[in-house]
Amino acid sequence: MKIALFGYGKMGQMIAQTALDRGHEIVAKIDIDTKEIDFSNIDIAIDFSAPTAAYENIVSCFENNVPVICGTTGWLDKFDDTKRICLEKNGAFIYASNFSLGVNVFFELNATLAKMMKHLQHYKISVEEIHHTQKLDAPSGTAITIAEGIIENTQYISWALDNVTDNQIPITAKRVTTTPGTHTVAYDGAIDSIEIKHTAHNREGFAEGAVIAAEWLFGKTGVFTMKDVLNLK
Repeated sequence: MKIALFGYGKMGQMIAQTALDRGHEIVAKIDIDTKEIDFSNIDIAIDFSAPTAAYENIVSCFENNVPVICGTTGWLDKFDDTKRICLEKNGAFIYASNFSLGVNVFFELNATLAKMMKHLQHYKISVEEIHHTQKLDAPSGTAITIAEGIIENTQYISWALDNVTDNQIPITAKRVTTTPGTHTVAYDGAIDSIEIKHTAHNREGFAEGAVIAAEWLFGKTGVFTMKDVLNLK
């Protein structure tokens, strides 16, 4: 495939190397200074840009019949509009807060555990995420997805970083040196505790998952998730 990268920071560079290793070609590296884009030479776009740029990047691709993989977080107030435009343009789109294959299995494990614990309300649920100090958003998109998976399957109605009420899931966000990403879900009771945790050893899994998602999406139309890519539905 001929891949365009929207955003060429550390993540974009790692995706580029992974794509090359898997036999693909990088035909464009697009950043904030890019003035013109030749969409005619692009098979698929992978966006790991910035929250302020993601929506316009994605819509531009749809308007030029280019499918999009997006891992940028912090812009999801426009997500429903993005899906609508994708379907109107007969485009193809996958968004994920985290493209790591292991994390997406963890999402399913988290939801299953939440269902099992739903009626054991003496356990208090909490989520902790730890990332490198260069990560600006908090909590992480992954932590939010984890919390949403719990909310969908329990009596909790929302999550919060501070001033947490009884019907909210507390999320703790820590920033520690070069930590790629660690997410822990804890169920704490007076008698015992249950924890599930995912620890990323490096960022290579994020890049690999994004390229695998692009390979899966190529030639399709519609709005999909990593559940579709991994056949987890």
